[in-house]
Amino acid sequence: MKTQQFTVVDPLGIHARPASQLVAKATPFASSIEIRTEEKAANLKSILGVMGLALKQGSQFTLVVEGEDEEQALAALTTLITEMGLAQ
Repeated sequence: MKTQQFTVVDPLGIHARPASQLVAKATPFASSIEIRTEEKAANLKSILGVMGLALKQGSQFTLVVEGEDEEQALAALTTLITEMGLAQ
């Protein structure tokens, strides 16, 4: 299992467009990928789950990746999140 913590820096938070990009990036991986806050968790392969977290600027979340391609999945998602300027 691999994990990585982030803090949302985008003033708009993680809204529909970046959420859909995250889901699109996560979906091809075989690993289980969750996005967790202190209160909730969601499957990163589910747009409704990600949107349901309502991540706003300043929110903290952790990606939890477990499976055969967990290292590649976490690296790809971390790169996407930082390149889009969503979180750090």
